[in-house]
Amino acid sequence: MLRLTDFIIDCPDTMKLAAFYSEVLGLPVKEGSDENWAGIKLGGIELAFIRVADYRAPQWPDSEHPKQYHLDFEVDDIEAEQRRVLALGATLKRDCVGPEGYGFRVYVDPIGHPFCLCRNKGVVWTDEGPVWPTRGQ
Repeated sequence: MLRLTDFIIDCPDTMKLAAFYSEVLGLPVKEGSDENWAGIKLGGIELAFIRVADYRAPQWPDSEHPKQYHLDFEVDDIEAEQRRVLALGATLKRDCVGPEGYGFRVYVDPIGHPFCLCRNKGVVWTDEGPVWPTRGQ
């Protein structure tokens, strides 16, 4: 099973951009957000901001500096989902899964947009999707 959990935007200052979108959306910045990763929950999906060194702003619709984002999909079986996305035309770019089977793998879709398959420790799968562990566990 695969569920979209995060829409992640590259930026130079996570808390500043999260504060902007918090005001735009009328939703709070997620507790535990920091200078490296900040988020705003939108139902079952998190709008997230990740700090990128040497950030260059997109100039869309000019294609010299294209739009910058990636999608995270939480999976219950990373090996099975990898086989499936590779068969659909994805390409594996980086493997960051540890020996216990937790972590993430970075892929690109058939035209080069990045996405990750993630398996986070402590996530329990139900019929409604993943249930995240409480903070501090």
